[in-house]
Amino acid sequence: FPLFLQVTCNCFTISNGEMQDVGVGLYPSMSLLNHSCDPNCVIVFEGYQLLLHSVREIQIGEELTISYVESLVPTRERQKQLMRQYCFECDCPLCQNQEKDAEKLAGEEHAWKEIKDAVNEVRYPKSKEEWKHVLARCQNLLRSHKGHLPDTNIYLLKMLDCAMDACINLESWEEALYYGNRTLEPYRLYYPGFHPLRAVQLMRVGKLQYSQGMVPQALETLKQAYNIMKVTHGTDHSLMKALMKIKEECEAMMRIQ
Repeated sequence: FPLFLQVTCNCFTISNGEMQDVGVGLYPSMSLLNHSCDPNCVIVFEGYQLLLHSVREIQIGEELTISYVESLVPTRERQKQLMRQYCFECDCPLCQNQEKDAEKLAGEEHAWKEIKDAVNEVRYPKSKEEWKHVLARCQNLLRSHKGHLPDTNIYLLKMLDCAMDACINLESWEEALYYGNRTLEPYRLYYPGFHPLRAVQLMRVGKLQYSQGMVPQALETLKQAYNIMKVTHGTDHSLMKALMKIKEECEAMMRIQ
């Protein structure tokens, strides 16, 4: 392999506490791990430190696996990406039965293709004005395609996430919670078991519920996040400590009430 291909195949995307990409890094020992779209391990970062956590019981002699690609995308797209970037075809159980592919692309094709194009055009905004523009685009598309796509359509889900991010950056907490609540069921469907992305999403929604004075609902959501994050991140991770702090605040509020 030429050097640049070796780097492409063996580098890891470094993410921050909320699983947003912030850079890439080389971690040679972790590059030995093989891929599965339904892996038994996940990778999270603490700064530049890479942490590997098992997300289910692993039998003696069983291979440790991680996912090289985003499992949310349909099987055909995952296969294309794996072949393009890593030069192999995945035959894991998830790819063999193509589970949930129909739900991922449910609804009217012209509608989700328009939303897919819009989501792909979004670049991370650097100012409030840019965030306002992103939010207006999301609002218009969500309004125009209401009833045409279920929230489980992955491109609509990505747009809901984008709208939620915009509202958080614009401090529109109530609207952010509206979009966040709509993402929870699709996240549960597509990230069953222990998945760091679902844990982070539950934490974000729980914080928004807490900010709106919805303490019982916030506590329930944060408990769900805690049960996943203690497996995916571990109790010493800074994000887990932040989650425990806000969860304890909710519990104290419940006692007062």
